[in-house]
Amino acid sequence: MADKSMNVRERALGYLTRREHSRVELARKLAPYCEERDEIDALLDDFAQRGWLSEARFAEMVVQARQGKFGCRRIVHELREKGVSEEAIAAALPAVQENELETARAVWAKKFGTVAADAKEKAKQMRFLASRGFEQEVIFKVLRGMDY
Repeated sequence: MADKSMNVRERALGYLTRREHSRVELARKLAPYCEERDEIDALLDDFAQRGWLSEARFAEMVVQARQGKFGCRRIVHELREKGVSEEAIAAALPAVQENELETARAVWAKKFGTVAADAKEKAKQMRFLASRGFEQEVIFKVLRGMDY
């Protein structure tokens, strides 16, 4: 059994060398290779203690990767889906929130670039920005700002 646990450890290190993972995500990836859930928990505790597995780094990585394309709501949803704690999410969000309006404007300009001609087109633009996770208040500011 020691040989198999070493295999799980090596597999976990391999995942972490490629990119940051949340604890939940890494546990899910390792589950098929280990019969005992306690073994995975102990391994992940050891990794966290050594600083190899960091929820804060993972949250920061997701924010960095997504903040140029998505709004705060979408990023928070993704972090929650991946099992990141509310504390880590709250710590990572200020960077997204301070630039959300500029990001929304850039996303809007790349996709549409012209002011909506009618209500139908404006609704389409609003739905697009909402699907990207931007708050309604930000969407209204973006579309109002384009009316000039």
